Amino acid sequence: MTLRLGDIAPDFSQQSTIGELNFHQWKGDSWAVLFSHPADYTPVCTTELGATAKLQQEFARRNVKVLALSVDSVEAHHGWIADINDTQQTEVNFPIVADADRKVSEAYDLIHPNASSTHTVRSLFIIDPAHKVRLIITYPASTGRNFAEILRVIDSLQLTDHHSVATPANWQQGEEVVIVPSLQDEALIREKFPQGYRAVRPYLRLTPQPV
Repeated sequence: MTLRLGDIAPDFSQQSTIGELNFHQWKGDSWAVLFSHPADYTPVCTTELGATAKLQQEFARRNVKVLALSVDSVEAHHGWIADINDTQQTEVNFPIVADADRKVSEAYDLIHPNASSTHTVRSLFIIDPAHKVRLIITYPASTGRNFAEILRVIDSLQLTDHHSVATPANWQQGEEVVIVPSLQDEALIREKFPQGYRAVRPYLRLTPQPV
């Protein structure tokens, strides 16, 4: 199965570090970040899980639940968490799914035979409250994920879901945004964007970020 943007994220029940976890039930009406790891006790992934733990308040502020996945056992996960907490000076406070039977890996297309026939690739999914997949990024084994970028994308998705805007390249919270081209009614534009806008081109109209 190949997941695409807009697809419903597959539901699953699997053992995890907090017991049996039913994904959709656990997620509820929150946003979620699901990210996979090829194996426990891997150096890059150790730093990633530590970085994620340190950002838990930022994820919570955005109504985002975080869920990691590795094909190793729950027992191995608990040992790895102890290492993560020690080496990264943090406390992992989100679940890690044990996917020994590859059920989740197959549902989320995480086994790429040309990379490895047994280990999962390092993919990350952002999933919205309606369980729709909104972002998919797959990283090479040698490159750690940029979690500042993950938070930036979540901010953009949450903003653009509620306003008729898109976010330009390298956008950060508080910067100008783009009025979507489909919005052409000037009266409606004035109503939606009382601070006005500047038209760099007819199709490129920038306005202060709505609140």
